[in-house]
Amino acid sequence: MSNHEIPKNHPRYVSLTVRDAIISGMHQKIVAEAGLIAHGRGEAFDYILGENTPKFALKQEEFAVLYLLSASKPIISVNGNVAALCPKEIVDLSNILNAPLEINLFYRSKEREQAIKKKLIDAGAGLILGLEPEYQETIAEISHLRRIVDSRGIAISDCVFVPLEDGDRTQALRRMNKSVVTVDLNPISRTSLTANVSITNNIIRAVPEMIKYAEEFVQLPKNQLKERLKHYSNEKLLQDALKFMSERLNTLATSDKLVI
Repeated sequence: MSNHEIPKNHPRYVSLTVRDAIISGMHQKIVAEAGLIAHGRGEAFDYILGENTPKFALKQEEFAVLYLLSASKPIISVNGNVAALCPKEIVDLSNILNAPLEINLFYRSKEREQAIKKKLIDAGAGLILGLEPEYQETIAEISHLRRIVDSRGIAISDCVFVPLEDGDRTQALRRMNKSVVTVDLNPISRTSLTANVSITNNIIRAVPEMIKYAEEFVQLPKNQLKERLKHYSNEKLLQDALKFMSERLNTLATSDKLVI
């Protein structure tokens, strides 16, 4: 099904459009087949959220932007699902934060690299890191292809935004003394539990909301940004996410009429 075949008054219009983007991304070699499974898993958690951004997620997004703006060398890691779901938004965020984009893939091939690069360039991106062999190095403790990083990007960064990430690479980046910001609809994934800032939200809502915070905070001095970060607890907001989900499920389970 293509976008124009989905009626805009369909109650599942947004969800179906997003699924269509993921499927289209797979056919364009942007999204790996496993990316469809990952998307479906995340969508299940989004149902529990009510497919809206809760207040706790707005706080997570705010602090994510503060982390990235207060960094000396922030970087945004892009995989296939990110490129398929929010290419323009991730490019816009990159520009506001002055954080380069670096392609980093679990299922890596030249074909996928070039497809994702084209998707980002079509969305307005300039320099894209992660593809030129002469700048590639590896994270020794990771055995799969996400170990490959750019010597101008992730390798020297102090804060990495890794939406829709693998838990083992998040753990490895933390052990390298890098701050990690992520978007993950599962609040108890290894990625969520390991990152400095975990955003429990759908990436199609999270990144546009992060752009608004970035536009608001971009002119603030770094000392003010870092001062605000003193009040952040990733564990506390992940607990808030779990409470929100459990309370919403309990409300649905005990209501006289089950309405989603």
